[in-house]
Amino acid sequence: MNRNGTLVVFSGPSGSGKGTVLGEYLKSHPEAAFSVSATTRRPRPGEADGVNYWFVTRERFEEMIAKGEVLEHTQYNGNYYGSPAGPIREQLAAGRDVILEIEVDGAMQVKERFPEALLIFVMPPSFRELERRLTGRGTESREEIQGRLAAARQEMAMAPRYDYILVNDDVAGAAGRLAGLIQAGKWVPARCGELLRGFLEEE
Repeated sequence: MNRNGTLVVFSGPSGSGKGTVLGEYLKSHPEAAFSVSATTRRPRPGEADGVNYWFVTRERFEEMIAKGEVLEHTQYNGNYYGSPAGPIREQLAAGRDVILEIEVDGAMQVKERFPEALLIFVMPPSFRELERRLTGRGTESREEIQGRLAAARQEMAMAPRYDYILVNDDVAGAAGRLAGLIQAGKWVPARCGELLRGFLEEE
């Protein structure tokens, strides 16, 4: 098997519980690295540089884009967000799995630039359950919830472009299945190039 780590891209609509599932997975897999995104927005109270985000200037972020130093990026509310490539490649070379929790547009950018990445799409067991979760938060208006549901439909339409679907019907169970999917993904032939080359080169 390739001695490098696996780049795992984790996406899903708002309300799918992707952050909660990922947090549960990381608690039991401290050997995996969570990729910290870079952004040009200002830090919020309690946020720390290098922990919540890498906070950089707009000029620096645009320089990173020009030099190919981000695997993916997007703009939201006038600010850039993206995944710095350097730390990701360093962790992978050290044999650690690296997990990116990003939106579907970013995931497609990563897939284009890093074809061997493992893409996992997390979703609730039903659309009705997604609506229940969003409503249960009690933090958004009905109009905002409808907007999130419409966005979820668009995101779910991209799910067939991922390697695996992960249904989050139970956080602990979903975290366990996530571990299984990551392990299974390591043995896809496209990610076993080093193993295959070594076998074919033996005399």
